[in-house]
Amino acid sequence: MIRVLICDDQEVVREGLSAILRTTPGIEVAGVAEDGALAVELAEKHKPDLVLMDLNMPGMNGIQATRVIHEKFPNIRVLALTTYDADEWVFDAIRAGAAGYLLKDTPRGNLVKAIEGTAAGQTFVDPSVAGKLFTHIADRTVSHNTTIAAELNPREREVLRMLANGRSNSEIASQLFLSEGTVRNYVSGIFSKLGVTDRTQAAIIALRHGLAE
Repeated sequence: MIRVLICDDQEVVREGLSAILRTTPGIEVAGVAEDGALAVELAEKHKPDLVLMDLNMPGMNGIQATRVIHEKFPNIRVLALTTYDADEWVFDAIRAGAAGYLLKDTPRGNLVKAIEGTAAGQTFVDPSVAGKLFTHIADRTVSHNTTIAAELNPREREVLRMLANGRSNSEIASQLFLSEGTVRNYVSGIFSKLGVTDRTQAAIIALRHGLAE
């Protein structure tokens, strides 16, 4: 069962998302919050698997709340769900630790798939946002950074490549014939060597430096 915390400052949105998720098998609504501060409080109280996080909210906004939740509760995944696809929102959310970024007009089926996949360790990004992300990366000359590559052993580079392609830990483990625990250890080591704290940041570095397909 995937336990989801919904955070949005609009009551109609909270009610709509709750109605959708409460009728979706395998998903439970752990709580609803109307601002970032309450989202952090409920995240600590209910320990959900995933937070659906709006970004532009009064008081503590979604970017700030994402950063706090990511730092205090690293096992809780945050999936940004917002009306904003402007570059600064996308990059700020990713830097804050968001595991994915969707727009509110995402069809119900795609939203459910993204929740399930994100909870399993995958990264889901709205196509229009993905375009901005990859353009941002492409605007910086891809550097096959030998220093970064040298920091990673062959197995770590293989795991990073698969991670950057959106594979979950279980999928990587299955394909490489490893246990999930071993993959988690590899991922942790990769994060440490790259100086990042989440899969999205690692994937961006991999793409930027030619370490992913």
